[in-house]
Amino acid sequence: MQTTSPKIWVLLSWVVSVCLVLPVFALLLQSFASDTALFEHLWATVLTDYVITTIQLVVLVLVFSAIFALPSAWLIAMCEFRWRKQFQWLLMLPLAMPAYVVAYIYTDLFDFSGPVQRFLREVFQANTAVGDYWFFEIRNVYGAALMLSLVLYPYLYLIARTAFLEQGAHLFQVSRTLGKSSWQSFRFISIPLCRPAIVVGLIFIGAEALGDFATVHYFAVNTLTTAVYDSWLGHGSLSAAAKISMLMLIGVMGLLAIERWQRGRQRFYHKSSGQLSRFKLSKAQSISAIIWCVFLLMAGFVVPAVILIDYAMTYFAVAWQSELLQVLWQSIWLALVAAVITTCFAIVFIYTTRLSQKRSAYIPLRISTMSYVLPSTVLAIAVLIPMTLFEININEWMESFGYQAPGLFLSGTVFALIFAFVVRFQAVANGTIESSFLNISPSLDMASKTLGKTDVQTLFAIHVPLISKGIFTAILLVFIECMKELPAALLLRPFNFDTLATYVYQFVSDEQLEQAAVAAILIILAGLYPVMRLTKTGKVTND
Repeated sequence: MQTTSPKIWVLLSWVVSVCLVLPVFALLLQSFASDTALFEHLWATVLTDYVITTIQLVVLVLVFSAIFALPSAWLIAMCEFRWRKQFQWLLMLPLAMPAYVVAYIYTDLFDFSGPVQRFLREVFQANTAVGDYWFFEIRNVYGAALMLSLVLYPYLYLIARTAFLEQGAHLFQVSRTLGKSSWQSFRFISIPLCRPAIVVGLIFIGAEALGDFATVHYFAVNTLTTAVYDSWLGHGSLSAAAKISMLMLIGVMGLLAIERWQRGRQRFYHKSSGQLSRFKLSKAQSISAIIWCVFLLMAGFVVPAVILIDYAMTYFAVAWQSELLQVLWQSIWLALVAAVITTCFAIVFIYTTRLSQKRSAYIPLRISTMSYVLPSTVLAIAVLIPMTLFEININEWMESFGYQAPGLFLSGTVFALIFAFVVRFQAVANGTIESSFLNISPSLDMASKTLGKTDVQTLFAIHVPLISKGIFTAILLVFIECMKELPAALLLRPFNFDTLATYVYQFVSDEQLEQAAVAAILIILAGLYPVMRLTKTGKVTND
């Protein structure tokens, strides 16, 4: 029996990857469209302020995230103190918390009419008029950056912690021999060696902050993301939205270029060797470490979760509406379809590179991950452009033959949402499936070919069973990301179609989170499961 030619797999990979990267090129072309009236007006009035505010927001998020994540990662990886093993996965729980929900909860706590200021006025007998005493304002760019950092820092924490653990134990033995403290070892050894990993985490967090819409919109912070949203949904100008999106894309690419230029010819070679001996903290240092970890856990997860549970119990009769079940079902099947498609594409990409050792076989895998660094709002606009162009041409063609035009048969349906999710999260599935394939010996492929099996038979008979856990993990991770995705869902959802994320955001924007507390808890529970599973399988814990 003849095996399938690798060329067929390479061709299939190229076709899929081109479809996935098509929105990026369409965005580039649309940004040169002649319809520039709205963009010129924005450029002459408010766009410069939007750019400055966006840069300020991203820089603040990066600074806050680094402050939260790097000391925590170092303490968990390199120091020994009480409850360290518990904190190493508890600090990841804020990943499950939507930033806009955290923003609403803390605004409700710290606003003038909130319980914190009411308590302070009673204690200090302050006047009740606004402006008679000073209290920090949370609804500004600093507050928005802090809210985003509280839920995004675990990305950097996980990456930095893994990088710290992979450093050679002998480096710290030498450091101790030279009489260096734990802080000096952290500053002069760990941080420089982990710089590439730290930069990757910061770039990812920066892209997430750049693409956030719900938090900045709720805090009335005007960024490029809100400008994209208003240009498309408020003014109906896809061209202006595309031009602003290109500014955001240039910003992301600029971050990558600056990092590569600044790194220059530096190389980072370090390999873990020997048994890692953690720094023994003194009693005072241990207490400080525990307080720091508890603070992050409380601020990023426990306090918002407790308040949400209180809302859900108090307003359950209002929060549990009949339409919530429909929204939940819509969210589940939409995320599940996108997750399965994404994982299938990932298997095609990785299996192609396994069959063909030519460099061209790796190109589709690499370009299929390009969109992962794009802000979701930018990606949504990029997806709309080729779809609407295709629909316009089809409608005109049908009308020229005297048939009724089908209208928005792509961009007006859930197909646009599924396609955007697949493009956005293809990199997540690729990374998971690739790591699973690396554990399979090439000798199994050769044995299968010797028995006359085709490539397809080898894939389903040998590889799929062996990577079944990786497939499940990939589906799970993409599923959770789709459940939480908001900006793309807001821009691409059909009329009268909600996901859990858009359902919750509508109430948050109306300052009625109490009525969506149950839905918000469902999103959080969906995000908690992958954290628990990764912890159980040992991908988070590493002693």
